[in-house]
Amino acid sequence: MHSTHRLNRRQALVLGGFGGLQALAPTAVRAQAPFPNRPIQFIVAAPAGGPSDNAARMIADEMGKLLGQPMVVVNKPGSAGVIAAEATARAAPDGHTLMLSWIGNATSPGLVAKLPFDINRDFVHIAFALAGANALIVHPSTGFKTLADLVKHAKANPGRLSYASSGNGTSGHLAMEMFKQRAGISMLHIPYRGGAPALTDLMAGQVQLMFLNQDAVIAPSAAGKVVPLAISSAERNPLLPQVPTVAESGYPGFEATAWAGISGPQGIPAPVVAAIEAAAIKALNGPLKARIEATGATVVATGKDRFTPFVQRETETWTQVIKTAGIKVD
Repeated sequence: MHSTHRLNRRQALVLGGFGGLQALAPTAVRAQAPFPNRPIQFIVAAPAGGPSDNAARMIADEMGKLLGQPMVVVNKPGSAGVIAAEATARAAPDGHTLMLSWIGNATSPGLVAKLPFDINRDFVHIAFALAGANALIVHPSTGFKTLADLVKHAKANPGRLSYASSGNGTSGHLAMEMFKQRAGISMLHIPYRGGAPALTDLMAGQVQLMFLNQDAVIAPSAAGKVVPLAISSAERNPLLPQVPTVAESGYPGFEATAWAGISGPQGIPAPVVAAIEAAAIKALNGPLKARIEATGATVVATGKDRFTPFVQRETETWTQVIKTAGIKVD
C-alpha cells in the first residue's frame, strides 16, 4: 500500500513536472502537466444537502487543502447512480475528475439491464473512505426482543410480516433480502420514497420492521418508538453498543453496509492515483475522522489495494442477492 502520510520523492518529482528533465523529454511526456493544475471535479450521485453530499463536501474540503487545488462537488443524482458514474467514466483520465463511489455502484450491475460502463473494468477505485451500517428495527407491538424472535415468528407466519425500505434496490432493501435468504423466511416488502416516510409508518405500526441507517435509529430507539434487534456491520456500532450484529446473532459472515469511496476513470497515471490516494487517506485520518464517526459511520481510510477487490466482491455479492430475490428497480 502507498504511504498514508506523504508522497515519496519519486512521486513528488513526477507530479512536479519532472524537474529539469522535462525540457529534454519527448513531446508526449512534456504534455503531462503537474497534478493537480486546476480544480478537481468530485461527482456525487446524490442531490445537495443529503448525507452523501455532506460527506463528500467534508472529504473534498480536506483533500483540496492537501492537494493544493479545490475539489468542487458536482451533484449528478438520478438513475440509481448511473448518471454520475457514466459522467465519470467518460471524463479525461487525468485525475481532475473523480467521483464519490458508493454501494449503488456495486448494486447497479444487478439492477440495471444494460449499463453504459463496467464498474470494475472502467474505473480505478482509489480509496475506501467510510462505511455505515444499517440497524434492523421493529415496532414495539411485535414483542420481538431478539433476531431469533423475529425469525421464529416469520417462519410460523410466512408472508405475514411486512417490512419497509427507502426504495427498491436501496441498501436497506438489499440488506433485508440478504437476511431473508440467509434465514429462510418470507416477508412482504413495502418500498417507500425515502427513509423518513418509511420510518414514520413503522413508528405508526403500519409496517413491522426495516433496515435503516444507524444514525436515524438512535433517537427513535431512545424514545422507545422502535426496538433495534441487530446491526448489519461486521462489528457492533459505537453509537448502539448494546445492539448485537446479525453475524453474532446466528448468521456468521453476514455483513451489509452502505459504503463510500473515491474512484476515477480507468487510465489515470499511477503517480496521480498515488497522490490522490495519499491525500484521501491523510484527510480521512485527520480531524475529519471524528466528524464523520459522530454520525455513526466508520472511517475506513484504506487505499487502492484494498478498495479495488472490495468493490469487486460487493458487485458479485449484490448481483447474486438481486438475482435470487428477483429485484427490479422502479
